[in-house]
Amino acid sequence: MQTTTDEKEYPFYIKAPIILIGLFFFFYILQLLGAVLIPFAFAGLIAILLNPLFSRLQGKLPRVPAILITILIATLVVSLLFYFLSSQIAMFGESLPAIKAKTGTLLNFVSNWLHHRLNISVEKQVAAIKAQIGGGGGMSIITNTLGTVLGLLSVLVLMPIYIFLLLFYKPLILNFLFQVFSEKHSLQVAEILGQTKSAIQSFMVGLLIETTIVCTLNSVALLLIGVPNAIVIGVIGGLLNILPYIGGIIAIALPVLMSLITTNSFSPILAIVASYIIIQFIDNNFLVPRIVSSKVQINALVSIVIVLLGNLLWGIPGMFLAIPFIAVLKIIFDRVDGLKPWGRLLGDEVPTEHIGVEWQKRWNRIVRRKEIKKHLEEESEVKS
Repeated sequence: MQTTTDEKEYPFYIKAPIILIGLFFFFYILQLLGAVLIPFAFAGLIAILLNPLFSRLQGKLPRVPAILITILIATLVVSLLFYFLSSQIAMFGESLPAIKAKTGTLLNFVSNWLHHRLNISVEKQVAAIKAQIGGGGGMSIITNTLGTVLGLLSVLVLMPIYIFLLLFYKPLILNFLFQVFSEKHSLQVAEILGQTKSAIQSFMVGLLIETTIVCTLNSVALLLIGVPNAIVIGVIGGLLNILPYIGGIIAIALPVLMSLITTNSFSPILAIVASYIIIQFIDNNFLVPRIVSSKVQINALVSIVIVLLGNLLWGIPGMFLAIPFIAVLKIIFDRVDGLKPWGRLLGDEVPTEHIGVEWQKRWNRIVRRKEIKKHLEEESEVKS
């Protein structure tokens, strides 16, 4: 007896709410499990980045020593970076008394301006500040700071463990990914895994190179302008630039604020803004397209939206993880027939003419044929 299985097609007004409810619960779970998933996601990116070094060491050493040496080398590199930043921040601390005095002068100026121009007395200003602190504003700042510090410590503790286990169980994870799909899709799964690994490695290495170049350009520009603590501010600005489209804008505020506090002239501020705009132009038009985005091209609209959504989901870590996540999705979409339109939507290839124009032209030709046919029929009726 022959049986046929027909897939039942549900109408759009039934499918759309189900998809929206599923997406809601999916992202709610992601937000709920952020404390566990954020370090795991970063560990996954770093494990993929360290995989070439681990594979090379594994050819000469057993698996466990190869993993330990790989993690040790990565830890030494990160430690040198933190040592450099801490030494620069220590130099920055020497100028704190002057910055504090200048900040007090600026606050007095702002207070007098509010009093004389907006008729807000000093007593009202002090009362508003006390009300903000007494209303829980101070406690919320302390709570958020402690939460951030504890979250950072948990990430620093969990990430090496995750990286070790991901590298150790890499064959088990890959076998699972191949076995969970049918054998006829094995070639497609291998292609997606290979492209994903290549794209993430290219993205991470390119991001490190781009960040180093931007840090150098920022520091040189600030040194030439004469901004105090130019190196540490330039490096922090370069690290903030990792956040796409948003970090570069935030990074300008640091040297502008430093120049505003330490000098009485606006010319350094204009020079800082102009130099940062030039650096951002070089970064966005030359460095990012050629170094960072060489494997997977994501258009600017999707990048901005996904970065903002990542911020809503997981805060600053979510902003950083958003681009690799959407890059992996694009790789999958480009290789699954039913999802290829979504892959093209994420990409940065803009067609010269959208499909609707061609269909509109066809419709216009059909309408003209009908009009001509109707006109000929009317003429024939008149003649008869």
